[in-house]
Amino acid sequence: MTLKRCFPPVVDTHTRVLILGSLPGEASLAQAQYYAYKHNHFWRLVGDILGEDLVHVDYAVRLQTLLAHHVGLWDVVAEAKREGSSDSKIRGHAGNDLVGLIESLPKLAVIAFNGGTAERIGLKALGQHGDHHHVLRLPSSSPAHTVPYSEKLHAWRELRPWLDKRG
Repeated sequence: MTLKRCFPPVVDTHTRVLILGSLPGEASLAQAQYYAYKHNHFWRLVGDILGEDLVHVDYAVRLQTLLAHHVGLWDVVAEAKREGSSDSKIRGHAGNDLVGLIESLPKLAVIAFNGGTAERIGLKALGQHGDHHHVLRLPSSSPAHTVPYSEKLHAWRELRPWLDKRG
């Protein structure tokens, strides 16, 4: 098994919503981009709830759009051994300093976990520090999570109250 490492967080001092995934998959690691696998629904989901096309724009524009809407992005796993992209194959992981990150975000209101693995690892890492924020478990944007897109979108819409360009 090869050691995989996450990317730096995408946040700024205005971040109100922090979306946490588990660990980038093979396509993401190869392209050094969050959610680069074309069948992952992340950019479509977030774009649909923001009312912006995030699927057909450059990666840098995607990240700028997230920040403009006060959305941050990171992973709960700093590094782990894993064959392939499946969360179920993550072994011997080291967690990211989620507490340090959330303490550096003065406007943070919501921590959203993209899938069950991110939630399980993330809640353990946050401990009681997560109690000061609204916490959402979102259905995974991964195509391996075979819930229909419409059901995923319905759940992800819970982020809407915090996703705007004001404040």
